[in-house]
Amino acid sequence: MRAMTDARWAFEAYESIRSRLPQARFPAAPRRIGRLTDLMDEADLFLLDAFGVLNVGESAIPGAVEAVVTLIAAGKRVMVVSNAAGYCKRVMLARYRRLGFRFGADDVVSSRDVLLTELDGGPALRWGLMAASAHGHEGIEHLNGTFLGDDAHPYHDAEGFLLLGSGEWSETRQALLEATLIANPRPVLVGNPDLVAPREAGLSKEPGHYAHRLIDATGISSRFFGKPYASIFDHALAMCPGVDRSRTVMVGDTLHTDILGGAAAGIKTALVTGHGALVGLHPEAAIEASGIRPDFVMSSI
Repeated sequence: MRAMTDARWAFEAYESIRSRLPQARFPAAPRRIGRLTDLMDEADLFLLDAFGVLNVGESAIPGAVEAVVTLIAAGKRVMVVSNAAGYCKRVMLARYRRLGFRFGADDVVSSRDVLLTELDGGPALRWGLMAASAHGHEGIEHLNGTFLGDDAHPYHDAEGFLLLGSGEWSETRQALLEATLIANPRPVLVGNPDLVAPREAGLSKEPGHYAHRLIDATGISSRFFGKPYASIFDHALAMCPGVDRSRTVMVGDTLHTDILGGAAAGIKTALVTGHGALVGLHPEAAIEASGIRPDFVMSSI
């Protein structure tokens, strides 16, 4: 069963790893807006987080589909920029279609895409995979990867580890991974830096949570792909040549990934407070406590 937690725990956990996150400059104070369409005169490219902005778990957030349709009809470029590394592109697109969105393959950039781009041309290692076996090897068939379970042998045999999805992860598996890395340090690449993700029943613990526990337990410096790190923003912006960063806005529900990452990338940011990572907290207090200030704040897109 997927481990769950709450917004206060998540905020404090992100603050505890702040020194491992990018540095950025922020506006003096955010401006509150009603909906995302209020920014149509100020932005040409809208980068949208998925969980907490478009959907919570398997349910679309009310009004999100209509907001995306309105932006596209106005000639704006709309892209999903997600840390959902546990799913291949086909599965992601199918999920968005079920929720009512009509994104194409070029409209979705995931941290999985960025990690796989990094692996292209690199050494052909035997990878141990933190990922949901239910989706099989689709999209990663070219990798020599073995799903990590409760058997210790694949941990010992792996030459490196890819942390993509934690839906089937457990404390037993975490202990096996920590033990094998202490005995024999190897590369750890984290496809999803998120500590948590919004689900219907609360906030699930994601690969980033387990990766930082690995760092604390083993001293191994993991490599992260996805928000708030620069590579995913560079990847998305490279797909939109001619769009000025000053006319781009990153829209998300998490201060320490979406907002911090967007600010570090030199683009505007908009924080969604009505769904996702800050539900249960006072958003203004969280902004003040963290010092991570978005350009805009709204309850929903």
